[in-house]
Order: sequence, then C-alpha cells, then structure tokens
Amino acid sequence: MLRAIADVFRQIGGAIATVVTLPFRAVARLFGGASSSAHGRH
Repeated sequence: MLRAIADVFRQIGGAIATVVTLPFRAVARLFGGASSSAHGRH
C-alpha cells in the first residue's frame, strides 16, 4: 500500500517537474537557437 502511494507521489512529482522545466527548456532552446544562428551554424 505504501509503495503504491509512493509511486503515485513520484509520478505526480515527475509530472510537476516536467511542467516546470518545459518553459525553461523552451526559453533555453530559443536563446540557444538565437545565439547559435547569430554566431553561425556548426
């Protein structure tokens, strides 16, 4: 029973972490793409 609850919390935490990091990842990709295009593609 405790293991099932722990799994649920782990899944919820993973979902929250994904939702929280997605915008930062998008912004980083946006800035990274802008800086890489400014410096020239490799």
